[in-house]
Amino acid sequence: MAAGVFPHPATTAFSNVSKDAAPTLITARDLKGVNELEAIAEGDAVLQRAGDSLHADQIVYRQTEDELEAIGNVRLVAPDSLITGPRLRMRMEESTGEFESPSYTIRNVPALVPEPAVTMSGLPAIAADGRVLASTGRMLQPPPVTGSGSAELIEFRGEDQYYLKKATYSTCSAGQRDWEINVDTLDLNYDSDTGKATHAVVRFMDVPILYSPWMSFPLSNQRKSGFLSPTIGSTSKSGFEIAVPWYWNIAPNMDATITPRALSRRGLQLNTEFRYLDYNFSSQARVEYLPDDKLAKRDRYGYSIFHAQNLGYGLGLNLSINSVSDDDYYSDLSTRIASVSQGNLLRQGTLTYGGTWYSAALNVQTYQTLQNLAKPYERLPQLTVAANRYDLPLGLAFGFSGEYVNFDHPTNVLAKRTMLYPQLSLPLVTSAFWLTPKLGIHHTNYQLDGQNRPAAAAWATVPTSQNRSVPIFSVDGGFILERETEIFGKSLTQTLEPRAYYVNIPAKDKVILPQVFDTALAGFNYANMFRENRYAGNDRVGDANEVTLTVTSRFLDSEGGSELLRGTVGTRYYFEDQKIVLPGETARTERKADILAALTGQVLPKTYADIGWQYNPRDSQTEQMTIGGRYRPSAGKIFNAAYRFRRDGTSTLGNNKQIDVSAQWPLFGGWHGVGRYNYSLTEKRVIESIGGIEYNAGCWVGRFVVQRLATIAEKPTTAIFFQLELNDFSKIGSNPLDILKRNVPGYGVINQPTADPVFAEN
Repeated sequence: MAAGVFPHPATTAFSNVSKDAAPTLITARDLKGVNELEAIAEGDAVLQRAGDSLHADQIVYRQTEDELEAIGNVRLVAPDSLITGPRLRMRMEESTGEFESPSYTIRNVPALVPEPAVTMSGLPAIAADGRVLASTGRMLQPPPVTGSGSAELIEFRGEDQYYLKKATYSTCSAGQRDWEINVDTLDLNYDSDTGKATHAVVRFMDVPILYSPWMSFPLSNQRKSGFLSPTIGSTSKSGFEIAVPWYWNIAPNMDATITPRALSRRGLQLNTEFRYLDYNFSSQARVEYLPDDKLAKRDRYGYSIFHAQNLGYGLGLNLSINSVSDDDYYSDLSTRIASVSQGNLLRQGTLTYGGTWYSAALNVQTYQTLQNLAKPYERLPQLTVAANRYDLPLGLAFGFSGEYVNFDHPTNVLAKRTMLYPQLSLPLVTSAFWLTPKLGIHHTNYQLDGQNRPAAAAWATVPTSQNRSVPIFSVDGGFILERETEIFGKSLTQTLEPRAYYVNIPAKDKVILPQVFDTALAGFNYANMFRENRYAGNDRVGDANEVTLTVTSRFLDSEGGSELLRGTVGTRYYFEDQKIVLPGETARTERKADILAALTGQVLPKTYADIGWQYNPRDSQTEQMTIGGRYRPSAGKIFNAAYRFRRDGTSTLGNNKQIDVSAQWPLFGGWHGVGRYNYSLTEKRVIESIGGIEYNAGCWVGRFVVQRLATIAEKPTTAIFFQLELNDFSKIGSNPLDILKRNVPGYGVINQPTADPVFAEN
């Protein structure tokens, strides 16, 4: 069984110092013996050598054998360890001997490690031989671990090798022995970085909670094959569940976790995860299988495969493949709302190429569609290209984007679409001003097929081959003004940044498409204020004769230059009525767009705001609004609140209104409360709620969390998480940390881990 991390002392006391290099000093009330043969020290006897010391009522030191014997109130002190007991015998140079009935405290200060480099996926980079690749030479100090315990006997079996009989171990202090591990034997070999124990019992509040007849574990928090801590929990759909993971350390850059998961209402599920990491690629594969689900009366499975690789010479590869056995798999067997609400599972492979000023991507994309949703078009394949040159004569810049995509669908019409968009611009830039006029030609070609399909009746009279060429002209400009100011005694720099963006696109869309393949209205919001095309996708090029005006003001820290607060307001003016529309879209005839306003950043000490407002001046009404705030006075203290409103005239329920409150806060003593409440005022129901308490006892932490999810299908799921974390040793139970971090922005672990756990949670 893979378990414990017993800290590594610097070295066995006295063992790494030669007799010639450091003298041995002995003091006592009474000192006698034979010169250069034997010394007998009695009464407050102390033997010292190079920073290590031995204290006892009596010490006998035989110089020729470099051997000592200590009797009565023995204390063996080294910089990182303290061992006490009634009797010690040791051959100092060889580090052999034994300590009777000892109590020990050992503090491990690991060696500095290089800060790892990062792969494309943001993970530490591992070389083929397993070495962690360093980044800039910066060294990191892993946190120390202090453990203590007692034993019937400690045998010193050479430098950095200990053998303990009937031993205990804990990271709790002597006055707070809330948990400890009891073993019959404990063999610690720091040369091989391996510990072995027999008949290990983990006791919490003097109650045994875990037993293993044999366990083997690493001594420096390195990965090691073996069973991990069981995960225990309960959900309303699957009942009581327990999972017992087995971790397989295949290679330094490759591992796997195999987890049998017993569900009381469904049966036995097998979950597996395989990971492979290298500087140029990373892979992760997860497979889950539940044979003969007792509730669903069928076999159920799910799998997910991700792979990202740098092939060299500018080439890159990305794969994402996901699948489940049935529509209800996530809602029945998952507790993550991101999974529960999935409707289309992506299956995609992308080959990319990047040059100095150009790039290309070949993409194949399909989906598994759940819950009887409309199946989207698949891309079999899609080729995109892009190029940008900013070093042309006269200061000109060239841009190009192109696409070829083959749209496939089991029932609808089929299409091959080609898009070419060359652009030429003239950037005029100074330190405080910029102006960029740009001209481009957007050309699109369609080749249609399958118009005789029953589901494609609307396409029967549509021409098979169609072309569209649309000129696009735009001008983007603005300037920045600055002034020094002072607020609450703090020196700040305030900016004023007006910006204007004009775009002209004539209504020349002659393409006839009863339906679109991958295009939707992008909407007028902060992310799309400066888009040329109001549509996301290439099936429509929206006509435009309009100008977007915004002004932004920022407050910057005068010393560090960091942004503290930003406010933006903007709108758009139309000079012509809209002519190009999507199927079902109503053409715009107004001249004024909505007014957008946003405020984000620090508004008071330790208080932050995130406010967005979309106001319709034509009807004098708010279209969308988000009012959010965060108060974080210190780590472990966070309060978030948000109100979201979105006008929806098409819904029978009316406008969408939600409140979302989450917090983590100390209560009293070591108790902390944590929770989230996300409520739909429109539907008058709770979307997601989480409530939990945490207790930090110093050397252990307990967590109890209840989560309730209500999916789109209104099939609520309740999950219960209970975790007992024994600091620097084990995490037992079901882990709620991912859920808390995802649902409570700013959540902090109340006992920031000081070392990797022995039993890793699943």
